[in-house]
Amino acid sequence: MPILQMLQPKICRVEPLGGYKLLLYYETNKKKVFDVSPYISGSWYGHLKDLNYFKSVRLCDNGFGVEWSEGQDIAPHELYDGC
Repeated sequence: MPILQMLQPKICRVEPLGGYKLLLYYETNKKKVFDVSPYISGSWYGHLKDLNYFKSVRLCDNGFGVEWSEGQDIAPHELYDGC
């Protein structure tokens, strides 16, 4: 069975911006801004309302997504296609 490849390039770097946005730097030298604000609700993603916590965003180990220390994450296709 062939191995499926990700359609999205890897993320090399992520920077939190004002207004609950993330600046994503891709391996293709493309930059995209992703608005996280529509996700910030409920008991799980609601933690992201805390700006200090939101700013602690980091890349997932594989470079295909972003995450926070308590486990909140955003899938690679949402990040790439949602910009």
